[in-house]
Amino acid sequence: MTTIYDIAKKTGYSPTTVSKAFNNYSDVREKTRQDILRAAKEMGYLPNAHARTLTTKKSWTIGVLFVEETGAGIRHPFFSAVIESFKQVAVAKGYALMFISKDVGGKQSGYLENCRIRGVDGVVVFLSDYDDPYFLELLESDIPTVILDYDTAQSHTVCSDNMAGAQLAVNYLASLGHRRIAHISGGGNSFPGSQRELGYIAAMELQGLEVRDGYIAEGAFFSRESGYAAMLKLLELAERPTAVFASGDLLALGAVMAAKDKGLSVPSDISVIGYDDIELAAYVSPALTTIRQDTERLGTRAAEILLASIDGKGQEKEALMLPVEVVVRNSCAPPGGE
Repeated sequence: MTTIYDIAKKTGYSPTTVSKAFNNYSDVREKTRQDILRAAKEMGYLPNAHARTLTTKKSWTIGVLFVEETGAGIRHPFFSAVIESFKQVAVAKGYALMFISKDVGGKQSGYLENCRIRGVDGVVVFLSDYDDPYFLELLESDIPTVILDYDTAQSHTVCSDNMAGAQLAVNYLASLGHRRIAHISGGGNSFPGSQRELGYIAAMELQGLEVRDGYIAEGAFFSRESGYAAMLKLLELAERPTAVFASGDLLALGAVMAAKDKGLSVPSDISVIGYDDIELAAYVSPALTTIRQDTERLGTRAAEILLASIDGKGQEKEALMLPVEVVVRNSCAPPGGE
C-alpha cells in the first residue's frame, strides 16, 4: 500500500509537506501541491479520510440547502450551472457536498441539528424558506454560511445586480423605440423576482414611461408554464404591450410560445427579453435576447467565500454583488406600427 513516505520519496518533498498538501494547508505553494497530487494519482494513493479528519479537525463536508416546494428550482438551468461551478471549487479543495434537510433518521428536527449530526464544516444555501424558524436558527449559529440570491446581514451573500439588470432590459427596449413595455415577474416571494420587478418600475419611471394597469403579470416559480400563462394575460389587454421583459429565460421562452400560439410573430409583432442567459437561450428560434448572469463566477466566488470562512478568514460578513450585461440576439426589434 502506498504511503505518504513513498510519495515523499518519489517527489523529493518532505513527508510533512506531502501531508500538508493533502490537507490544503495555505503555506504549501500551488505548484508543490499539484506535483504531489499528480504523483499520488499515478501511484494510486488514497488518503485516509478518517485520519484526515482527525488531523485537520474538519469533516471536509459542505452542506447544501436547497428547499423549493415545486421541485422546479433544482432542475432550473441557472441553479444547476451555479451549483456545478460551486462544486468544482469545493471538490478541488478536498470537500464533498451533502444535501441537508430537517429530517434526521425519519424524525423531523431542524437544519442546525442535521448539520451538527453530520458535522458539516459550512453550508451553502441556494434556495430556502427564508422565514422558516429552523433556517433562522442555522443562520444564528456558528456554522459558516453563504447564500445565493438573497440579502441578509447574518450570512455571507452572493448575487447578481438584479435591479441593474432589469433596468438594462427596459432601457434596451426603450432604445428600440418601445413605449408599451410589460413585465412578467418572477414572483414577489423571491428576492431576485422582487428586485427585478423594482428595477423594471424604476427604469420605466426614469424613461418617462407608464406602467399601465395589467402590465405586471405574475410568473410564479420562474417556469416556462407560468411565463406562457402570464403572456396570455398580457395579450388579452385592450392595449397590449409591444415588448415584454421577463424576469427569467424560462419565463421568456414560455412567453414566446404563447405569442406564437396566438398567431403573433416574435419580434415583428412583439419583442421579448429574458434574464439569466441559460444555455438554451442561444438555440431557440428566435434566439433570445437576455440579461446575462455570470453563473460560473457566482458559484466560484460563493465557494471561495465559504471556504475562507471555514478556515477562519473573512469573519466580516461579505455581501458580493456581481455585474450583469445585455446579450443581444433576435427576439427584440423596433415596434411596428405603434
